[in-house]
Amino acid sequence: MIVWEVDIHPAAAEPDRAADGVVADAADLGFSRFSVRTARGYLLEGELSKHDVQEIAAKLLADPLVERTCIGSSPESLIKHPDGDYEHVVHVVFKAGVMDPVADSAARAARELGFDVQDVRTFRKYWFTGIDADGVRAICRRLLANDSIEETITGPLDLEPSQPGTPYRWHKVTVPICELDDAELRQLSLDRQLYLTLDEMRTIAAFFREQQREPTDIELETVAQTWSEHCSHKTLAGRIDYRDEQGSRHFESMLKETIFAATVAIRNRLGDDDFCVSVFRDNAGVVTFDDAYHAVFKVETHNHPSAIEPYGGANTGIGGVIRDTLGTGLGAKPVCNTDVFCFGPPDYDRTELPDGVLHPRRVMRGVVAGVRDYGNRMGIPTVNGALYFDERYLGNPLVYCGNVGILPCGKEFKEPRAGDLIVTIGGRTGRDGIHGATFSSTELSTESEMVSSGAVQIGNAIMEKMVTDVLLQARDRGLFRAVTDCGAGGYSSAVGEMGESIGAEVWLEQVPLKYEGLSYTEIWISEAQERMVLAVPAECWNELEALCRAEGVEATVMGRFEASGRLVLKYNDEVVGDLPMSFVHDGRPPVVREATYTPPKPEPWVPKARIDAAATLERILGSLNVCSKEWVIRQYDHEVQAGSVVKPLVGVAEDGPSDAAVVRPRLESRRGLVISCGMNPHLGDLDPYHMAACAIDEAIRNGVAVGADPDRIAILDNFCWGDTDRPETLGALVRAALGCHDTAVALGTPFISGKDSLNNEFRFEDASGERRSIAIPSTLLISALGQVDDVSKCVTLDFKKPGNAIFLVGSTRGRLGGSHLGIVWEATGGDVPQVDTAQARATFAAIHGAIESGLLRSCHDLSEGGLAAALAEMAFSGGFGADVKLDDIPHDVATGDRAFWASVLMFSETPSRFLCEVAPGDESAFEQLVAGVPHARIGRVADDDRLRIASGDASDPEVWIDTSIWQLKEAWQCPLRAC
Repeated sequence: MIVWEVDIHPAAAEPDRAADGVVADAADLGFSRFSVRTARGYLLEGELSKHDVQEIAAKLLADPLVERTCIGSSPESLIKHPDGDYEHVVHVVFKAGVMDPVADSAARAARELGFDVQDVRTFRKYWFTGIDADGVRAICRRLLANDSIEETITGPLDLEPSQPGTPYRWHKVTVPICELDDAELRQLSLDRQLYLTLDEMRTIAAFFREQQREPTDIELETVAQTWSEHCSHKTLAGRIDYRDEQGSRHFESMLKETIFAATVAIRNRLGDDDFCVSVFRDNAGVVTFDDAYHAVFKVETHNHPSAIEPYGGANTGIGGVIRDTLGTGLGAKPVCNTDVFCFGPPDYDRTELPDGVLHPRRVMRGVVAGVRDYGNRMGIPTVNGALYFDERYLGNPLVYCGNVGILPCGKEFKEPRAGDLIVTIGGRTGRDGIHGATFSSTELSTESEMVSSGAVQIGNAIMEKMVTDVLLQARDRGLFRAVTDCGAGGYSSAVGEMGESIGAEVWLEQVPLKYEGLSYTEIWISEAQERMVLAVPAECWNELEALCRAEGVEATVMGRFEASGRLVLKYNDEVVGDLPMSFVHDGRPPVVREATYTPPKPEPWVPKARIDAAATLERILGSLNVCSKEWVIRQYDHEVQAGSVVKPLVGVAEDGPSDAAVVRPRLESRRGLVISCGMNPHLGDLDPYHMAACAIDEAIRNGVAVGADPDRIAILDNFCWGDTDRPETLGALVRAALGCHDTAVALGTPFISGKDSLNNEFRFEDASGERRSIAIPSTLLISALGQVDDVSKCVTLDFKKPGNAIFLVGSTRGRLGGSHLGIVWEATGGDVPQVDTAQARATFAAIHGAIESGLLRSCHDLSEGGLAAALAEMAFSGGFGADVKLDDIPHDVATGDRAFWASVLMFSETPSRFLCEVAPGDESAFEQLVAGVPHARIGRVADDDRLRIASGDASDPEVWIDTSIWQLKEAWQCPLRAC
C-alpha cells in the first residue's frame, strides 16, 4: 500500500490569495516583513502508480488552467517549495476522527473512475521565510489552525498508511450513582459532561435506587440528552414565578402560556380561515400553501459549536435545519435557506481578546463559509438574512440558520407503529458531535475548546443532497410511516422521540461506523451528520433498501419499534440499556425558577454632540448594523432552483438591499412564499417587551413591503439569552415572551415553531486574575413566512422613475431610545419605540391593498436609520435622487428646537411605517386606499443624483441634507467590502 502526496499550488502566473490573506491577518498580530506561500494537498492511499495519481489529480483535484500539481511518495520529496527555498514548512491537518467531506468526495469519485483508492486525507501547506520559529508557531496558533479540529505539523508529513480505529473491546459499563451525595452528584454531572442540575441528578439516583441497580453509562447518557436544555427547553417550558413593577405572575409552563397560547387564540379566532396545519409538534411548523402543497418553516441556532469551530458549527447548523425540514411530516422538499449572524466587531483589537476566543473576523469568515458551502453544494438558494455586530457577541457568536420547504398535502403527519423497522439512512457514525446537545446547554469558557471539541462536527453537503433525493422518492412511494432527523442527541433523541408512545428495541452493533473502536454509548449519542431515521413497515424494507442502494445511500436496519413502552438498547444481543419511555420523556423534575424584571431608570435621550444631519446619515449608513452585506450575499447562490423572484440584492445595479425575499417553490405556479425577519437587540437593553413587539412588527412589515398578505403570515421565535439562572436575566426573557404573545395576538400572526438557546455567556479570567463573564445582549429573532397569490405583483424598494410621488405611510413618534441615531452620537437613555398594534394592522392592510391594486412602483419599510436611511437606500438602489419636505409628515414631535425636530423626523425608528413611490396618475387612488391610516405625500423622485431633505417655506427652506446618492452608497457599501 503506497501513500502519495499531492500538492496543488497556484499556477505560476496566478496570485497566491491564501498567502496574501495570511500576511494581511498576521499584520494585525504585529508580524510583518515575512513571506509565505501556500498549497492545498491530498494524501492518496492505495495500490496506485504515479501515473494513476497524476490522472486523478488532473481529472479530480486540480484545475489545470489556474493551478499546478506536485506529486511525491516520500516524506522529503515535497518539503521544498517549487519556486525557491523557504525556512519553515508547516502542514495543517484534521485531527483523527474529524470528518473530512472533501476527502470523502475525492475518494468516492476516484473509485468511480476505477482507481484502487483506499483512503484520502486533505491538508493545507505553508512555506515561511523572514520570520523565526516562534513567530510561525504564533501565526499557526492564532490564524492557521483551529485546535479543536486541527493540528499543525512542522516539516514533512509522515506518509504512512492511515490507521482506522482499533477494534472495540466490548464491556458493559455501569456508573455508581445511587449512594452519591449532592457534591458527588454535581461532580459526576460535570465529569461526564451531562450538564444536569442537582435536582435532576437526584431524580435519576432515586429512580435507579427504586430499580435496585446502578445505571449503565448509556442509560445515563440517554437521560442527559433527553433532559438537556437543548432538547427539552426545560427553562421556558418550566414553572416560573415572575415579578415586575406591575405585580407577580406564576407560569406552570411559560412557553405554553405565552407563545403557544398566542397561536391557540389566533387559530380559534380564525375558525375556518385557519391556515395553520401543524404547529409546535414536529421538527418544523407547517401552514397551508395551495391545493397541492403545504409550506414548512424552521429556524435553528448553532451558537456554541460555531464559537469553537466557526466553519463546522455553521456548516452543520444549516445542514441540521435542512434535515428538520426533511424530517417534518413525511418529508418536505427544501426550497430556500435564510440565516442571521451576530458577531463581535470585525476590527476588534486582537490583543484585547480573552483566552479561548477566536477573533470576530475569523469567526465571521468561517461562519459565512460554512453556510455558503453547505447551501451551495446542496443546490438550495440562500435568499434572506441579516448581520448584527456588538462587542457582547465576542465570546458567543449567534448563528441562526433557517430553511423553508414544501410538503405534499396528505403527507403532513406521521405515525410509527409497533412492528415497524427502525432504519438509518445516510452518513456513517463517528465520534464527531458527541455531547453536542449537552454542550449546547451550558455556557462557554476558556476551557471549552479543549473540553468540548468533540461536540464539533463538519458536515457533508453532498451526502445530504443524496439523502434528500432518496428520501423524497421513498416518501412518494409510501415506503415509510415516519421520519425524523438525527440531530442533537443523535440516535438517542431520534429513536427516543419516534418511539416515545410505543417503545423500541435497538441493535447498536448494526449501525454503520466510519471507523472501528466506537463503544455502544458513543454510537448511541454521536451527532455525526447527514443521518435520518425512518419507521419502515417490514414489507417495504426490500424496496427501500434497493432504492437507497441504487442512489448510493447506505440504509441499515438498526432495530424495531415494539409495543412495550420501553427503550431497550442491545449490543451483540446483550442488553446495555433498558428504560421506560415514561421516565425518559416525563421523569424530569419540573424546573422552578424565579424571574424578576425591573425597568431601567428613565433617562432623557441626550446625544454627546450637536447633530449634523448629513454626517449622521453617512455614519448610520456606514455603521456595521446597517451597511451593505453584499460581501456575504455574493457568496451564496440565490438563483439555484430558478424560483427566486425578489432577490437579496435589488435595484438597477442589483446591489441595493431587499426588504424580503420572494420565491416560487413551484415553477408551474405564480404563487409565492415571502421570507423576512426582524431583530433589534439594542431595544432589549431598554425594554424586552417592546423589543419583541418591534421585532414582530419589523418581520411583518418587511414581508408586506414586497407584497405579502398580512393575513397569511406565520412567524417563528428564536430566543438567545444569557444565564437564565439569574432571576433578572430570566425576567427579561419572560417579559419578551409576554411582548410576543400580546403583539402576535393583536396582529393576528400565529407562531408555528421556535427555538431557544440559553446560557450564551463566556467565562474567562482577565489580566488581573479576576473571573469575568461576557453575556450576549438579550436577542430575539423573529422570522416570518408570508405568501403572495401572484409574484408578478411584488414590488422592490428601488425608485423607478423621476416625477413619481413619495408617500410616507404611518405616524412618526419621538421615541429615540435604542435608535441608530443614538448609537452613532453615543446618546444614552430615551424611550423605546412602541408598536400601536391597531394602527399597524390597518397600515399593513392598506399597503397590501395598494400593492395588489398595482398602485405602488416601489415600497420600503422604515427601520434602522428611519426616514433618511430609507430614502437613501431607495435612491441609490434606483439611481435617482429625491426631493423631500418634512413639514407634512404625520408626527407627535414637539417643534420647539427645529434642528432636534428635524432630526427626529429624519431618524426616528418608529415601527409600522412605509415609504411608497406612486405614479402621478395613481396618487388619488392610492390616497383613497390609505385614507384610514396616517399618511402624507412628502416629495418626489428627482431626475438627478442628489438626496435633498428640507423643511419650511419653499422660498427660504431649511436644508437639512443635500448629498450625492453615490456618496451615500459608498458610505453604505465600504465597511464590509474588504472582509
